[in-house]
Amino acid sequence: MASSDRLFNRQRTIHDVLGGGLVADVILWRRKNLTVGILLVTLAVWLVFERSGYTLLSLVSSVLLLLFAILFLWAKSAAILNRPAPPLPELHLSEEMANEVTVFVRTHVNDLLSASQDIALGRNSKLFFKVALCLWLISFVGGLTDFLTLGYTSLVIVLTLPAIYERYEDHVDKYTIMGYRKLKQLYVKFNEQFFNRAHKWILETKKLS
Repeated sequence: MASSDRLFNRQRTIHDVLGGGLVADVILWRRKNLTVGILLVTLAVWLVFERSGYTLLSLVSSVLLLLFAILFLWAKSAAILNRPAPPLPELHLSEEMANEVTVFVRTHVNDLLSASQDIALGRNSKLFFKVALCLWLISFVGGLTDFLTLGYTSLVIVLTLPAIYERYEDHVDKYTIMGYRKLKQLYVKFNEQFFNRAHKWILETKKLS
């Protein structure tokens, strides 16, 4: 299928569009065991939060408390019994890694602040309407469900829709483009009729005045 018959006239495969690496393999079910594992673990976490009444903060605190208690008792008993200490890796954040994270955060924060300033000063109307629409959608969806359910649902969508699209790519592109072209024709037809009527109304108003 030619690029003109693809959505957005793209020439790359969906795997390349998603980056072509491990993430793309997981999303497109090239590594089924890993994808299924992620879905099952996420489902288990969602069920734990939904059924147990735990919040994210309380669950993380409980897990960390249990982990530190086990390691502490292990280390103390190992010292008393002359056994090896817990096999922990060296917990150290290198200066290079810290600098990379700092540069990454600073760049994206500056981009966000620059876009916010353009919106606040009225320099970019198109960006304003995009941001307003996104915030309204987030507010609307947030009113229908909680954050945890929304996150799990989003993950399921990310791990299913791209794979389904890749499998039926030709059919989806074909009918989507056909539908888009028909909608575009209807829009042009409606636009012409509307402006013709508006033009006639303006001319009649001028004649009467």
